[in-house]
Amino acid sequence: MQEKNRGLGLFTLLIYLFLLGPLVIIAFASFEPGSALKFPPQGISFKWYHHIFEVTMFKTSFITSIVVSLAGNLLALLLGLPAAYALSRFQFRGKDTLNAIFISPVLIPGIVLGFTMLKYVIITYQLPIYAALLLGHTVIMLPFIIRVIASSLANFDFAVEEASLSLGAGRLKTFFTVVLPNIKSGIIAAVLIAFLESFNNVDISVFMTGPGVSTFPIQMLLYVENNFDPTVAAISVLLMLFTAVLMFIIERLMGFSYFTKR
Repeated sequence: MQEKNRGLGLFTLLIYLFLLGPLVIIAFASFEPGSALKFPPQGISFKWYHHIFEVTMFKTSFITSIVVSLAGNLLALLLGLPAAYALSRFQFRGKDTLNAIFISPVLIPGIVLGFTMLKYVIITYQLPIYAALLLGHTVIMLPFIIRVIASSLANFDFAVEEASLSLGAGRLKTFFTVVLPNIKSGIIAAVLIAFLESFNNVDISVFMTGPGVSTFPIQMLLYVENNFDPTVAAISVLLMLFTAVLMFIIERLMGFSYFTKR
């Protein structure tokens, strides 16, 4: 039994090394003072972190990613909140089918979804690049909004809503004054997770961007095609820290157990 536990511990350690090893290598390589990416670094320097803010295309694409992620998040929330409420609150014919449609952007490979949107949204309907990019990111954020808010609603006692309705409050007023305050942590967590998914997205964005319009991850890909300096490693470290902070906030709000519930 003791040997079995020791073997399991060793296997777990190897998995952690496999997952965290590349992140550690990237973090150390970002401090390389030379003009080429090396590991281990030949010294310690923060010049590549400073260089990030000197590259105009990074600043422009970062703003584009922020704007698209926030605007798409708002649209996804306006669509996903009532959808999650209806799916959690009511029983109706076709509920499972509707739920499957809402979740499908997560199940369909991103390359397939991106190519399909390129063919129909941009080529067939000729939407402007920004509008197409916003639509694509709204679609990929919607499942996360619905899933997380539905998980929060699963822990809400709808008897409280019934009590409010029986006391004379309208359904709309009850939703905003009774239901919404009780699931606000779930809404915040849904917004944060959807924002991360949108901001870091590559497979949809690579099809939906065009001349003069690029998101931050796509610009990073374009940069490494022509440069081999540690700039992208430095950006990766900053993005890892940013993601870790947001995930810590989500954990404090809801706990990761919310996302494993059906």
